[in-house]
Amino acid sequence: MKRILNIMGFVLVMGLVTGGLLIAVDTLTFERIQANEQALLQSKVLDGFDVEYATASINDTFTSSVEIVTVTVDGVDYDIYVDPNTSDISFRFEGGGVWGPIIGVLTLESDLQTIKKVGILQQEETPGLGGRIVELPYLAKYEGVTFTPEIDITKDGATAPNQVDAISGATSTSNAFELILNDHFNSVVQAYQATLGDE
Repeated sequence: MKRILNIMGFVLVMGLVTGGLLIAVDTLTFERIQANEQALLQSKVLDGFDVEYATASINDTFTSSVEIVTVTVDGVDYDIYVDPNTSDISFRFEGGGVWGPIIGVLTLESDLQTIKKVGILQQEETPGLGGRIVELPYLAKYEGVTFTPEIDITKDGATAPNQVDAISGATSTSNAFELILNDHFNSVVQAYQATLGDE
């Protein structure tokens, strides 16, 4: 009995020590993680606007090169990043993929219909299949595609101005991505256009 109590005491102490260490590490790295996530978002917006930047001074470049307009859609605030020189816009999108969220940044030309660039911030799709959604050659296929009336990610071969080839072997990821892009385009861009009408 004494041996069991000793083992239980040891496990309890080790659990408290390791739990305390994990909490301490999380506390110490929280601000750094937040700063890295912010820098990644800023880099995707600046890339979309074709603005050159240095990693060390990305926040300064972002602040001096981008205007922010906040819109509310169904009670959720979205920051619209505006290039004051071209009136191109970028905004963050997020939705469910096959295995987890797909989060990224969509940049539109000033006509608010034509895709200038798509960048992915986070995804959990199957490596080698849906995970190809982060590959630059695949994302380049979206450049110049228009939301007229909506994006169509097709496995039959893109032939229309609103079509993009699906990821081969990843129909579910392609369908999820199509839904995410169209939902955010329809709601966020409409809200942004309403703010332009108020000016």
